[in-house]
Amino acid sequence: MPYTQIAALRACDVTADAGLDAFRVETGRGVRTLTSLALAGTGIPPRTVFQRWCEVLGHQTRYASTRMLADALDAVDGTGLGGYDRYFDPADRQPLSTPIDRWGHTPLAATPLTARAVAGIVRMHLDGRAPTHLQPTARSQHPEQIAAPDPVPRVLLDPGYYERGTLARRHAHGLLDEVDSVLADVETRADSLLEALVDFLESETARVPADTVE
Repeated sequence: MPYTQIAALRACDVTADAGLDAFRVETGRGVRTLTSLALAGTGIPPRTVFQRWCEVLGHQTRYASTRMLADALDAVDGTGLGGYDRYFDPADRQPLSTPIDRWGHTPLAATPLTARAVAGIVRMHLDGRAPTHLQPTARSQHPEQIAAPDPVPRVLLDPGYYERGTLARRHAHGLLDEVDSVLADVETRADSLLEALVDFLESETARVPADTVE
């Protein structure tokens, strides 16, 4: 497949057939069936890789947090991402592959990889030059310059905290939707009061005798 077609793939364009161990890919010019062969030197079929990627996409759908995703990937038992594929919608029309920066963050708005980026990634893997992904480390400082901080206990948050926060933000957004109309009504009423006050002052001035005004 040309790199331009690979870059343009959406989540709904690829289907893994577990029975045939193959992929069905909708390229926009018809459906192609690709046989899933084990990756050289690993024995891992690409269908397994695709399944893991669906787990990642499902995790991002459930929890839009790269820190939580990293914790799931680093799980000791290797099952940190197990079951998240149920949150992955195979009919999703979002890009299948998006860029990931050096801190592990993906774009806020779903942005597909470019054909040039796909070509570069594929070329590095085929040449055996795939980059090693390292955990970012904080810049070290000289021990004499700073005092050792007190250990901070790690706070364990329950899995539903992100969902509750999202619901709270949506609720607040709904409440704030009426702020503009309320402020506009206040401004209209203030203009009416000011106009009435000006009319009153002008009428009172007209009633005062001219010699008294002077």
